[in-house]
Amino acid sequence: MSAPVDAVRRAVHEVPDPELPFLTIGDLGIVRDVRLPETSDGTVEIDITPTYTGCPATEAIADAVADAVRAVGHAHVRVRSVLAPAWSTDWISDTGRDKLREAGISPPGPAGTVGLGLPPACPRCGSALTRELSFFGSTACQARYVCGACLEPFDHVKPL
Repeated sequence: MSAPVDAVRRAVHEVPDPELPFLTIGDLGIVRDVRLPETSDGTVEIDITPTYTGCPATEAIADAVADAVRAVGHAHVRVRSVLAPAWSTDWISDTGRDKLREAGISPPGPAGTVGLGLPPACPRCGSALTRELSFFGSTACQARYVCGACLEPFDHVKPL
């Protein structure tokens, strides 16, 4: 028996991000829509928006979403990448931001702060005395920083 739309939505939102597995795609805000259309084969349609065009994890996320939907009883799944509007770091949930900090990664500020020169706060001690070490961190969507107060290096998710 297939699950109702709320169960499907929960299953999809709990799919872990392949690059940051302590976060779910629900935390990241990339799940755009979950539909159970009344089609002859009962195909469930899921719309996701990649964090950026060309993200290497997009295909793995789509496969994991399809597997999660099948696990709750729906054999037919269609996962679509929806590129407009483009994903924004503003879509990361408060829970997702907390999980980033707990993992030692500085969450992004509002997308409108790009280019203002505001340094990210250190996720370990909270200090704003930070400086960029490298524009690229452990993933392309992160930059590497170091804290001038506690001297610890950390990644910072770039605001988009």
